[in-house]
Amino acid sequence: MRTTDCVVIGGGPAGMVLGLLLARAGVEVTVVEKHGDFLRDFRGDTVHASTLRLLDELGLGPAFEAVPHRLVERFQLLTDSGPVVLADLRRLPGPHKHIAFVPQWDFLDMLAASASREPTFELRMSTEAVGLVRRGRQVTGVRVREADGRVREIAARLVVGCDGRDSRLREQAGLRARSFGVPLDVLWFRLPRRPGDVEGATGRFGRGRAMVLIDRGDYFQCAFLIRKGEHDRVLAEGLPAFRGRVSDLLPWLADRMDSLTSLEEVRLLSVRLDRLRTWEAPGVLFIGDAAHAMSPVGGVGINLAVQDAVAAARYLAAPLLTGRPRTADLRRVRRRRWLPTAVTQGMQRALHAGFLQDALDSDPRAPSTPPPLLVRALRRFPLLRAVPAYLVAVGLVPEHAPPFARRSPARRDGAVDRTATRPVNGRRPGWSVFRFPRR
Repeated sequence: MRTTDCVVIGGGPAGMVLGLLLARAGVEVTVVEKHGDFLRDFRGDTVHASTLRLLDELGLGPAFEAVPHRLVERFQLLTDSGPVVLADLRRLPGPHKHIAFVPQWDFLDMLAASASREPTFELRMSTEAVGLVRRGRQVTGVRVREADGRVREIAARLVVGCDGRDSRLREQAGLRARSFGVPLDVLWFRLPRRPGDVEGATGRFGRGRAMVLIDRGDYFQCAFLIRKGEHDRVLAEGLPAFRGRVSDLLPWLADRMDSLTSLEEVRLLSVRLDRLRTWEAPGVLFIGDAAHAMSPVGGVGINLAVQDAVAAARYLAAPLLTGRPRTADLRRVRRRRWLPTAVTQGMQRALHAGFLQDALDSDPRAPSTPPPLLVRALRRFPLLRAVPAYLVAVGLVPEHAPPFARRSPARRDGAVDRTATRPVNGRRPGWSVFRFPRR
C-alpha cells in the first residue's frame, strides 16, 4: 500500500492544476490518470482570460506563450442581415483581453512539467481508479489498476475526484446529481481554413441548422449542433447528406467539404448538464465536471473546473499539511464555487430553451426572421458586448493563485521564495503563507 496526503483522480485541467498547487504548498499529492498520455482529440481547448491570469500568477506565463495557441478576441454571429459581434473581449479589464485556444494535451503537458519540479508531486499515468477505500463512513484512499493489471491501494488523507462527468467514484461515494434536460448534441469535425475567412469564434444559427466555427489558424474546429438523439439519423443519411447540411447553412464552406472523407471523422459529444447536490463526503471531494457537467455553450467548462481547483487548494492545503481535512473544510469549497456554477448553468439552460431550441426547431423552408432582441441590442449598443465577454472569459467568481503557489517567471527552477515561508511540522512551506482572506 502506498501512502500520500492527497490523491487526485484524473489528469485533466482541474486535476493537474490542483496537483500543482498542492505540491507547491508542500502537500504530498499523487495524480492518477487512466490513459498513458494526454492525446485525445476534440477535448475542451479553451484557456480563458482568468485562467491566463492564473498562469501569470503561477509564473507559467512564459511557458504558456511557448505552447502553440491561437488567440480569440471576439465572438460573432452570422445573421441573414450581416455579422453581429456578441462578445468583445478587447473590452475586458486586465492584460488578457482574449481567450486562447490550445490543444489540451499541450496545456496538460505544460502543467505536468511544472508540477514535476515539486518534490512532493507524483503523476502516475496508465493508472485507473477502480474504487474507494473506506473505514466506516470515512474514505481513506483509493484502489487503482496499474498498467500491469494489478490492483493496488493508495492510502490518503483526502481523495479528490476530477475524473469527469462520467465519474464512477461519485456514485460509490453515495453522491447523486441533479440532471437538467438539454435539447442538443454536438458533432465535432475539422475543415480547412483559408486566408480571408472569418476570424475568432463564429456562430451561424437558424432555419433548422446551427453551427459554430472556432478559428484554429489553418483549420476550423467545427461544432455542428443537432437535436438530442439525432446522431443515429445523421449516420444513416450518410456523408453526402451531412456535407449538404453544412453547405446549406454556410454555402462558402461547400468547396472544402470534400476534405471530410468519412463520418468517422465526425465525433459525437453527447451534451449533458448536471450538478451534484453535495460535492463532498468524509474523506472525498469532487470538483470540475465530476461535480457539475457543463454544456459546451460558451466553452466555460474548463474555466470553471480550473477555478474549482484553485479554491480547493486554497482551502485544503493547510488542513492537509496538519492532518486529515474535515468534511466542513470540504464543504467550504462547494460553498465557494456553488454560486458561479449554478448561475452559469442557469444561463446555459436559458440559451438551450430559447435561442438554440428555436434555431434547431425552425423549418428550413421558412423565410428568415429578424435576429432576437438581445442580438439586435448588441448590434446597436457596442458597450453591451463587454457583459457577455466578461461572463465567458472571466466568470462570476474568478479565483487568484494562493500566496503559497505564486512564483516569479524568473524563477525557472520552481523554488519557493524562502523569505515568505518557514517550516511547519518539518515540512515546507510554512503556515505563514496560508493567510486566507475572509469569504
